[in-house]
Amino acid sequence: MNFKKQLKEGLLTQNPVLVQLLGMCSTMAITTSLSNGLGMGVSVLIILTLSNIIISALRKIIPDKIRIAAYVVVIAGFVTMVDLLLQAYLEDIAESLGVFIPLIVVNCIILARAESFASKNGVLASAVDGITQGIGYTLVLVVMSVIREFLGSGTFGSGVLNGGAGIRLFPEEYGALMLILPVGGFLTLGCLIALMQWAMGKRKGGK
Repeated sequence: MNFKKQLKEGLLTQNPVLVQLLGMCSTMAITTSLSNGLGMGVSVLIILTLSNIIISALRKIIPDKIRIAAYVVVIAGFVTMVDLLLQAYLEDIAESLGVFIPLIVVNCIILARAESFASKNGVLASAVDGITQGIGYTLVLVVMSVIREFLGSGTFGSGVLNGGAGIRLFPEEYGALMLILPVGGFLTLGCLIALMQWAMGKRKGGK
């Protein structure tokens, strides 16, 4: 296990959103406020890490023919637990994220890591993979949420700071409403992907 390598892959070279282009639906749909981005990101991080641990621990006894079905059952169990906990303790976030929490069951990031990593590596390495990939996913969601909320609504930290109202940075009427609409998700994500590809290309060129 190489923690530094796995962290670098999760954050940069194999970032699940900006490089692997996984989990696009939830990434573009819910990143309109900081609370949404944090809520979804942390939920995926927890589910991904726990699923990786269980799948890695059971990898030698799960029959190959039913491995995908087994992975889905494991993931669904953790999704249900996280969903119920959000509804019990963070009702506003649960209501805001809506159907996207249950849809984590079929999130490509979690299934991809289960198939490509957890099913082939030990428990500790799989746990680290889940944490690093989850952090990479969460950071992208937070950055997108901050950009879209600030430019679209003129606030920062909605749902998290100032009693949930966020910090008003400029009047709402001066915001670019387009950025908090679905098209804003496409534009913001496209710019971040382009920036990541430019940075990676420049780094390779520098070598």
